[in-house]
Amino acid sequence: MGSFVSRNKQFEPATDVPDLTGKVAIVTGGNSGMGFRAVQQLARKGAKVYMAARNESRATGAISQLEAEGLGPGNGKVEWLKLDLSDPKQSNAAAEEILSKEKTLDILVNNAGIQSSPWQMNPVGIQETMVVNHFSPYIFTKTLMPLLTSSAQAGHDVRIVNVTSMTVALVPSDPHFRTKEDYNFKYEGQLMDGLKRYGKSKLANMLWANELQRQFDAQSVPVICMSVDPGGVITEGSVAVTNNNIWLWIIFNGSRYFMHTAEQGGHSITFPAASPVVRANPELYKGALLKEMKVSAKPKMGQDKALGKELTESTEELLKEMGL
Repeated sequence: MGSFVSRNKQFEPATDVPDLTGKVAIVTGGNSGMGFRAVQQLARKGAKVYMAARNESRATGAISQLEAEGLGPGNGKVEWLKLDLSDPKQSNAAAEEILSKEKTLDILVNNAGIQSSPWQMNPVGIQETMVVNHFSPYIFTKTLMPLLTSSAQAGHDVRIVNVTSMTVALVPSDPHFRTKEDYNFKYEGQLMDGLKRYGKSKLANMLWANELQRQFDAQSVPVICMSVDPGGVITEGSVAVTNNNIWLWIIFNGSRYFMHTAEQGGHSITFPAASPVVRANPELYKGALLKEMKVSAKPKMGQDKALGKELTESTEELLKEMGL
């Protein structure tokens, strides 16, 4: 159960990830599910890992569990970083806290997000799913860019991993990211409207990873940015979401046999974040979409450069409106 089966071999962090002593990593949403297991896998190889999460008691409880299960043989360190993705300004402040504490940053995993939730307006005037899954991770990462860049230029193996989703396939054709109205689209009256909104936010994550890679490449900075579709993963979050929707419950429970455990989901993050295979083949992995730890073809809309540019430009404009 500890290994994740890919098409060619099994990936096991304990043997397939090198010593990470001295490396600094951030995993958002690291207090539960596959994020929690990714934190564990990186820390056990010696990394200092920031568990970025909103709730202090849950985060400290998760860190206590990690310590009880053992962080050896690498004996890395796990620290809580307060990150509230429902508030872009707090997300910016969390990144600034990292800038004040660390001189280097090797791994950034944008894993946290809310799944198929009811449509809800955030105080910034954009629906909650888009704020939590796109706008806040965007400003968090943008604020960390100088540190990521300087670390890479100093010779560190720097990687950014955006967790996306198979639900991108549910997004109706010809999506746009031009205005608040585009971000606030409800898919009202459509089947699985919540999953479509979630899928659109995950499409944004994929397009944004492409744009990040283009930015680094244009500046000749050797950072590798990747999108990861972990497939179906049984986590506390996925179980809670499906319990609130009869159709999702039927689909989820009908496919449980084929789904991954949280530990296996963690492997899908740890592989792009830390496997030496990635750095050995940078041109293969730069801007890539990974499924089952293999480079996979992106959906047409997920590789649309014009849509990615549209996303970046509107995100920057709307963040300025928020005072960021």
